[in-house]
Amino acid sequence: MVPLFQSQENIIGEVLVEPTQGKKFEHNGVKIELLGQIELYFDRGNFYDFTSLVRELDVPGELYERKTYQFEFSTVEMPHESYNGINVRLRYILKVTIGRNYISNIVECQDFVVRNYTPSPSINNSIKMEVGIEDCLHIEFEYGKSKYHLKDVIIGKIYFLLVRIKIKNMELEIRRRESTGSGPNTYVETETLAKFELMDGAPVRGESIPIRLFLSPYELTPTYRNINNKFSVKYYLNLVFVDEEDRRYFKQQEITVYRLLES
Repeated sequence: MVPLFQSQENIIGEVLVEPTQGKKFEHNGVKIELLGQIELYFDRGNFYDFTSLVRELDVPGELYERKTYQFEFSTVEMPHESYNGINVRLRYILKVTIGRNYISNIVECQDFVVRNYTPSPSINNSIKMEVGIEDCLHIEFEYGKSKYHLKDVIIGKIYFLLVRIKIKNMELEIRRRESTGSGPNTYVETETLAKFELMDGAPVRGESIPIRLFLSPYELTPTYRNINNKFSVKYYLNLVFVDEEDRRYFKQQEITVYRLLES
């Protein structure tokens, strides 16, 4: 379990420093930092700070007994949600450093999680597309929206306008595509998070197949678009047809996922 915050919240707490009993503890000052960091796993150990705040808690001196320091970071701008992916993680930490002479500093870190909420979009267009194979298959599909919150329902329809190949079944997949790095050092990982069977058996011309897919059972995150030029996370609906010879035909469409601000 870790503390949970959202952007613009105050982060308030205390740091407790306790020297070994009966011993004097000399230090070069105590400070606390609030850091937002991106770590790419192919560059493990190198953190890119996109948020960095510091509070000095104590000037250089000596400690003889336990001491408590209060700290506060007010209305902190934390623009990106925490994320733990295949090749990248975005994290927030509180880092306390006690400076010392001649020997290494004492450093302690505490992770916390950020979740940011957005209201329903004012414009949310439906997705309509026609796909097909010339003189063999012609279908039209429609999804009610292009932007979905994490607990939403995908509602749509598929119309068969021409069917001259024997389709065995049809399914809808939710895919997550994580891309990290840039240029020649771009790494792309695609995961299939859900497979939902829409139809089993051969459709006929004029048939209409309804779609109703609930998103809440799946571990989705909001869409991340080019975060600090380091990574993106995008979601796709992938419509897959399989014919009797096990050939696969598919059409992919990007959707936007967001965390809904509930009233």
